[in-house]
Formats: sequence, C-alpha cells, structure tokens
Amino acid sequence: MYITPPLIDFALAPLTATPRARAIAELSAVDWAACGIAGFEEGTFGRWARGQAAAGVSPTFAGETLTGPAAALVNATLSHALDFDDTHFAHIGHPSVAIIAAVLAAKPKDWTAFTEAVLVGFESSIRIGVWLGRDHYQRGFHQTATAGAFGACLGAARAMNLTPDQTQHALGLCASMASGLKAQFGTMGKPLNAGLAARAGLEAAQWAWGGMTGAPDGLDAFGTAIGAERDKAALDGLGATWQVEALSYKFHACCHGLHATLEALSQDTGNAAFDRITIETHPRWMTVCNQPDPQTGLEAKFSYRHVAAMAMLGVSTGDIGSFTDDAAQDAGLVGARSKVDVFVMDDLSETQARVTVERGAKHQVFTHDLAHPQPIEDLDQKLRVKTASLIGQGRSSDLWASRDTHDLDAFITAAFQTTTPQKRASIEG
Repeated sequence: MYITPPLIDFALAPLTATPRARAIAELSAVDWAACGIAGFEEGTFGRWARGQAAAGVSPTFAGETLTGPAAALVNATLSHALDFDDTHFAHIGHPSVAIIAAVLAAKPKDWTAFTEAVLVGFESSIRIGVWLGRDHYQRGFHQTATAGAFGACLGAARAMNLTPDQTQHALGLCASMASGLKAQFGTMGKPLNAGLAARAGLEAAQWAWGGMTGAPDGLDAFGTAIGAERDKAALDGLGATWQVEALSYKFHACCHGLHATLEALSQDTGNAAFDRITIETHPRWMTVCNQPDPQTGLEAKFSYRHVAAMAMLGVSTGDIGSFTDDAAQDAGLVGARSKVDVFVMDDLSETQARVTVERGAKHQVFTHDLAHPQPIEDLDQKLRVKTASLIGQGRSSDLWASRDTHDLDAFITAAFQTTTPQKRASIEG
C-alpha cells in the first residue's frame, strides 16, 4: 500500500477536525509542557539537557536557546523523561513528545497554526503506527520513535508551509533516520528515542525546504525494510474521522500499560494488608512493563508488581517523587511486591486489566478499561490538578491561561521561561 500521497494531502490541506480532536491537541500541549518542565527539574535529565548548549533561536525547558533540531531533541527527551505523558493505544505510542517539540521548533505563526500542525502530526503518527502493525512493536521497535518521527516530519512540514514535493522529499529523508528500540525501556535511552524522533522529523523537513531530495517512496520503503505488517485499513477515513480523539492521558507516573491495573486497584476499599494479588493483563504488556524486581526508579515505572505494592501501601503513583532508586529497594515495598503475581489473559484487550485481591477467605475482583472515553471537561479538570502538582500552581496557571486565550507567545513564555540560577546550579552541580 503506497501511503505517502494521501498522508501528504492530509498534512497540507485545510483541516476539518472535530471539536474533541482540537480540544485534545490543546490539552496535550499543556500536559506536554508540564511534563517537560518537570522532566528538566529531575536532576539527571536536567544535567543532560544543560550539556546540549549551543547558539540558536529555539527555546528549551533547560532555559537555553538552541538550534531548531537541538531544541526539538532536548524538549522531546525532557517531556518524556518522567514517562508521564500521553499515550495512544492504537499503536502503543506517545504522540505528544516528539510531535509538539518538532512543531514548536518549526516556528508556527500562531496558536491555530500550532494546534493544526500538532493535529496533523498526532493523527499521522497514529495512522502510520497502525500501518506498521503490532508486529513492528513486538519485534522490538519503539513506535514513539519510528511512527513518531514521521508524524513529527509531517507536523513540521505543515508548520513550515512546505509544498507537496518538499513534504514528499522530507518523508523520504526521514525514512533514513527513523529508529528506536524498546530495549531502551527502563533507561534514559527511552526518552532519548522521543528526542531523536523529533530531531529527525524536523531536520528532514528543514532539509527538504532547503532543496535536499529524498526517496519519493521512502516511507513505504521503510515499512518494507523492517518487515512491517502494513495494515491496509490504516488510512481509512483519514481527515474525516480522528484517531486522536481516543488519546489517553497519564494520571500515574509510570508506564501506561500499568494504569488499568492501578485504576482497578483504586476500587479496593480494604486495608493495606493483603495475602495475595493476582493481576491479569494482555499478553503484549509482558515484554513492556513486567519487570518483576526493579532495582531503580526508572525500572519501577515498568513493574506491575512494584506499582501494585505502592498502591496497596498507600504510596502515591501519581507523584513522580515516588519513583526513586531508594523506593525501588524499600524493604516494605519489596516484601509487598513478592505477594503479587502477573498472568496473561487473551480475553483482555490492551486497555483492560483484571485484579484479584485476597485477604484470608475473601477474594475481591476489580476491573478497569482505559478505552472508555472521558468527557473533555473531566480531562481538563484532572489535567489542571496534575500540572499544578508537577510544576506548581503559578506556572501551571500561566500555561492554562495561554490555552484559554489561544496565545502561542504566552504559551512559549510559560513553557520555556528561564530557569532560576539556583536551580541551574543544583542541576549542574
């Protein structure tokens, strides 16, 4: 299936996006910025970001103004650093991190241009991810990095007003750079995958704008080269129906594959003591977030057993500060997670979980499905609470005010304001 022409038509044509799709793009922008700000303030990633300093014209969460591609790399990496950003389960990828970073570095002229370029990038990355197929993910590729790079490229192309020919060349060039492995999960390489995708997508668009040519069928050739399934129905309804409407936000600071389990456990009203917990999940998650005995905070974000222990012992899974190396090795949590079993169940979808909590002779079963849509108003309220907890009420309010007034300059100011000298010193220390 030759998918490049319809994607180019979609990316550059006037959008007829639904109100929910447009609202999702705006909510994601604020959520992305808060995750990036908090990601920089997490010391390890902050030191890395400060090390990228170079002259340029694009702002970053690190308080530096870098070249466009460097800024895209830094901002996408930092916004994925805490693994607290949005997910789309149609292709198991994180749309915001690579795409918003690339689009902002492409310098859209105003809020409408920004959000429409983001929508193009979101929808394209999801559709391309579906086209590449589940086998692509199961083979070990990180869809945020592969499909995300192409989405970032198309989002940047729209923001830069590229011609159809330039956009085709951009996709061809991007095909030589799109990469990223699930083997990086639990390390700093995972968020770096998002950064590399943002940089690849933006650079490909910039190079094409400058006259560089690429393979006209580069995207299709990419699918062939990696042996992807290539779902022929992936582009059905493109431009009329919006996959992005099903975007899922994180309200727990860990892998999204764990969230259905945590939501199911939140229904348990018993005390912290339990004899056994049995978690049933979709088989696909066993290679993603089933690290049985994590030793670091990053590894704990990919562990069913550990987050279940946290939930039962009253440790907040919505607090990024709960996922530390010390917490991963805490005796109480280690003891509790030893009483958690994880099994695969083919009758469950990727968004579902079933959890059984045993206390003596009493066995209680709890279920949850992340696919059930939430009203925009509910998402707005929950995300306001989340962003305030991440970056403080003042800065959070500034971000939401820029969304409410559709002021791109105000959004950029709120997202990338210069970090205090004291904070810089502590990160560089």
